[in-house]
Amino acid sequence: MIKVAILGVGTVGSAVANILQRNADIIKARSGKEIVPVVGVVKDLSKKRDVNIELTDDLEAVLNKDDIDIYVELMGGVDEPHAILKRILSKGKPVVTANKALLAYHRYDLQSVAKGIAIGFEASVAGGIPIIKSLREGLSANHIKSIKGIMNGTSNFILTKMMQEKIDFSTVLAKAQELGYAEADPTFDVGGFDAAHKLLILASIAYGVHGDPEDILIKGIDRITQEDVFFAKEFEYTIKLLGIAKRHRNEVELRVHPAMVPNSQMISKVDGVMNGISVIGDAVGETMYYGPGAGGEATASSVIADLIDIARDGKDTPMLGFKKPLANRALTLMSQENIETKYYMRMHVKDEKGVLAKITTILGDNDISIDSFLQKPEGSIKDRVTLLFATHTCKEKDIKNALSKIESLDFVLSKPFMIRIEE
Repeated sequence: MIKVAILGVGTVGSAVANILQRNADIIKARSGKEIVPVVGVVKDLSKKRDVNIELTDDLEAVLNKDDIDIYVELMGGVDEPHAILKRILSKGKPVVTANKALLAYHRYDLQSVAKGIAIGFEASVAGGIPIIKSLREGLSANHIKSIKGIMNGTSNFILTKMMQEKIDFSTVLAKAQELGYAEADPTFDVGGFDAAHKLLILASIAYGVHGDPEDILIKGIDRITQEDVFFAKEFEYTIKLLGIAKRHRNEVELRVHPAMVPNSQMISKVDGVMNGISVIGDAVGETMYYGPGAGGEATASSVIADLIDIARDGKDTPMLGFKKPLANRALTLMSQENIETKYYMRMHVKDEKGVLAKITTILGDNDISIDSFLQKPEGSIKDRVTLLFATHTCKEKDIKNALSKIESLDFVLSKPFMIRIEE
């Protein structure tokens, strides 16, 4: 029998306990052992939880129990669970976690502490989608060329509604909060930080590359308007918040931001709160993973999959998929300034002669050429127009420099806005 302690019995923790009990027969058949949740640690014992296991608020007592075989960490936060997991691993006991923020900052430290003790973390990225197992095992013979993913259901729900129903960002956000898809403070989701944590985890497995969230490009969706939606539809794009990793020789670019994606791409069809991740390997080509990125039972499904792997004696499996570093081919993070892609720009300007010429001159001076252009009158606002551009491929540093100079022009009425185009 494998005895499991669950640290944090919220929505996911409750689902883990209930599925382990409800599906005990299939779990035992697959793992060869009974996996039994024996205790759950909570902060507030007075809060009712729909579980049939012992609950306690004495974390220290549970950590000191000798008869616990595996600990499942579902507490949230960064520093406290980091210290707890290091302590458990140092005692030689496996852990399973769904904590992407913890792993975004401390995955390599935990790997070094583990020294072969199993750490399961499938549930940390894309909920019920087995993307970590796919990268670490199923695609292990491939050099990964790129990863492109919708990794945050809240942002995807908002952008889907904006695209399909012509609703503004703040209205859809309020609806998402009402439905429970968005937190009271939605910054972590709509700001791109949640997706960035997940991207860093995937990039470590795919490329062995180090990096913290502060090291990569992260932009949110809160400034997207129906003007941007208008342009996207006109040129057959869909707007998605993407986490993107691409390898260029010995460098890897990592970025999270809203992107205009051609409607012909499979990932453009991932709508609502669902997640979708495209992975391109040099041997297999493109593979696509689709499913629920959050939710109690979906996330618990991934947690229990890790428990089953460990019960099958899954020791000495490298946490991030590398038994040893790539010989003479260590990969490093590409500078954000050197990222190259196409860009969409929105500008509100005075309706007067010479405006377009001055803007295109600045763009040309920064090696940026225009691929397409639309001009929209501002309706009831006299002498003001909206200019919408798409560029050919150029460098991040050049587009930023150009937009900074354009913003300072006296006929520009608001800060120009930019969305990257991912084709």
